[in-house]
Amino acid sequence: MSDTLTIKDLHVSAGEKEILKGLSLEVSSGEIHAIMGPNGNGKSTLLQAIMGHPAYTVTAGSILFNGEDVLSMSVDQRSRAGLFLGMQYPAEIPGVTNADFLRAAVNARREESISLFRFAKQLEGEIRELGMKSDLAHRFVNDGFSGGEKKRNEILQMVMLKPKLAMLDEIDSGLDIDAIKVVADALNKLREEDQMGMMVVSHYERFFQLMKPTHAHVIMDGRIVVEGDYELVEKVDTEGYDWLYKELKLEPVLPERPMTYSLGVCARNTGARHG
Repeated sequence: MSDTLTIKDLHVSAGEKEILKGLSLEVSSGEIHAIMGPNGNGKSTLLQAIMGHPAYTVTAGSILFNGEDVLSMSVDQRSRAGLFLGMQYPAEIPGVTNADFLRAAVNARREESISLFRFAKQLEGEIRELGMKSDLAHRFVNDGFSGGEKKRNEILQMVMLKPKLAMLDEIDSGLDIDAIKVVADALNKLREEDQMGMMVVSHYERFFQLMKPTHAHVIMDGRIVVEGDYELVEKVDTEGYDWLYKELKLEPVLPERPMTYSLGVCARNTGARHG
């Protein structure tokens, strides 16, 4: 059975500023959607709003996952439903080990708790597969990690949780070439074996080259202004966005600042959910 995320006429604000201005998109199982666009035009806002970041308010439009209203769900309910966000700026959690964190997260999605032996064996295998340090399970979550280690740790969480749809926000930034290939291989494996759908934000054609997106979208001024397949990724890589600015008569906007709020509450919808 195919899993589908359907976004219709989505408007999202941060404070007094409207960032997304009527964005529509549909993502299904086995598809990889490249989300591109200049900084400050709403790529990260889109992913954060889907997952329920408290800094963003949904003022109009709807987000459905397999027909269920995502905007009515808390963050943990969105995760249990099968949504996952690999963050651009992963949080550090001193005092909580990766093993404890991941086992709690895995058990939250199961009717019966996974045995310690089975969990440890699976975790050790995935850590090896991702080329991470063997002591990772016993380290505090992202505490003292390098930028590249934090990004690989996001992928480790995704591999262990096996969501139905993963949203990855510049997960490749901070990684060297070898690490990018390891991450891309892990994502391709999940897509092939589990038919996981993906929304991937990246500025690097090299990363998309390893993943070969099935769909590509360019967001400018809070809207999707052009769509295509991998050929669009290649066009943006060679020509940038100047051709779109000229064609659409748009002015560049300032980049978004990273938000550091806790993901403790869901994004609020103050407008019509299904308008």
